[in-house]
Parts: sequence; C-alpha cells; structure tokens
Amino acid sequence: MPQKISSISDLHRTLGLPKPLHPLISLIDNSQIAIRHDLMPDSFLFDFYKISYKKSVDGKRMGYGQGYYDFDEGGLVFTAPHQVLAITEEGEYYGFNLCFHPDFIRNYALAANIKRYGFFSYDANEALHLSDKEKTTVFSVFENIKEELNNRIDDFSQDVMIAHIEVLLNYSNRFYKRQFITRKAVNHDLLTNMEQLLRNYFDREEGLNKGLPTVEYLAGELHLSARYLSDMLRSLTGQNAQQHIHEKLIEKAKEYLTTTSLSVAEVAYQLGFGHPQSFNKLFKRKTNHTPIAFKESFN
Repeated sequence: MPQKISSISDLHRTLGLPKPLHPLISLIDNSQIAIRHDLMPDSFLFDFYKISYKKSVDGKRMGYGQGYYDFDEGGLVFTAPHQVLAITEEGEYYGFNLCFHPDFIRNYALAANIKRYGFFSYDANEALHLSDKEKTTVFSVFENIKEELNNRIDDFSQDVMIAHIEVLLNYSNRFYKRQFITRKAVNHDLLTNMEQLLRNYFDREEGLNKGLPTVEYLAGELHLSARYLSDMLRSLTGQNAQQHIHEKLIEKAKEYLTTTSLSVAEVAYQLGFGHPQSFNKLFKRKTNHTPIAFKESFN
C-alpha cells in the first residue's frame, strides 16, 4: 500500500524538512533531505504535481519504480496527482523537486490547460534530457520561483509563481519536441516495430479473441507509456497512435473485403469489432464509402 502524501506540509514532514515557505508550493533541494532513503516507504501517492530534476553524481543508475534510468546527464521527470511512485534510489544524485498542489492553480487558466502537457503521463524512462543551454534556461526559471518563495508573500506572489510554472511547462514542451527530433532514428525504429505489431495482430486474427488493438497494448509491447507513444508518433508522422491503429485496420479491412468471401459483419468480427455498426461507421468516415459499397465496387 503506497503512503499517501496529501499536502506539501506532509511531504516536508516525511522528508525531515522544515515547514514549507508556502502551504501549496515548494522547491525542495534533494541535498537538504534529512531522512535516510532506506527508511522511506516503498511507494508514494502524491495529491499534487511534481517536477523533478535529477543528475547522478556517482555514475550509478537511479532506481525508479520497477525500472532503472541513467540520469548521468540529468533529466526532468513530471508527475501528476494520484500517480503511484515506487522509488528506490541507488547511489547519490543531485537534484530538486518543484511541488505544487492543484489548489494553487485552481482559479487560473493553468488548471484547465495543464492537461495539455502530455509529459505528466510519461514514464521515468521517457524523461526530458536537457542540453547545457536548456539546463541554463530551466534552472533560471527554478531560480525565479525560489526567489519568489523566499520573498515576502504578497497579493502578486501567486500570480508571479504561476506565470513561472507556465513558462517552465512551455519550455519543457519545446524541449520535448526537440528530443523527438534528435532521437528520430530511434523513433523510426519504434514506428517500424509498431507497424509490425499491428500487421501481426491482424494477420494472426487476434481480434477474434482480444478485440481491437489498443494504444495501451502497443505501448506495453514497445515498453513505452501510451501518451509518450502518441506524442512521439505525432511529431514523427502527424498522426497519433490511435490514428495509426485505424489506418492499419482499414488497410486490413480492404484486404478482407476485396480478396475473401467474408460478409461485412464477418469482417468486422474478424478485425475485433464487437458490433458491425461500429466498423461500418469507422470505414465510412475513413474512406467515404460503406464497406458493402466498397466490396461491391470490386465485383
């Protein structure tokens, strides 16, 4: 059972830190944490957002959940409220955590807009690697938040800190787009592997027993989070993972309709649809033809 941390103050107490300067936001230097890692719970569930920067100082990999990640060059990891974090630390590292409660942004546009930042759903092994120039940019934003927290709280403090958080998130969005581009060769390999997975799924007629392939299924087979897979594909091809699934599905449907004697309903079930009507609707939307009209055009 993960230990639930409901507030920023609870987190400070758990980490053996003094009370936070603000009850809803805190910037924590990991070197100041007083509690021993071996006395920490196996997992946490936070009720707030967390943006962490980590850099290994002894060359060892960092344990994160059930996987490991090389933080030698330093990276940003983003966590949304109610995500379970099973964290084990191996070796020493430098870093800090920006934590802010949803109540801190509740009456601001960021409360709704923060859902657009897909990296809050990425896994740890999909962290944002930062170039030296990008580190300078990100660290300056963290420094501005730190300075604001250390100043006397006034009527403008919350506005200023939220503005800095928005700047940090927008820079992170830009840098992730850069990361997708600089890893294009790796991402092309992932795209090839994903397309092979879809071909195998339909060729083996797995839809009959398993239903339609899902984004979660593909992401799991590729050892990625579903959101990262979709964002990576969108940057590479302009289509998200669900659109790729539909594209391959329609290709296979056309093959069945033109080369077999299967009825439209049989084709639908073969592909994994629970109801032929759903197949008809998708096929018409993608091709501007009904399956039966498409089939008859080849007879």
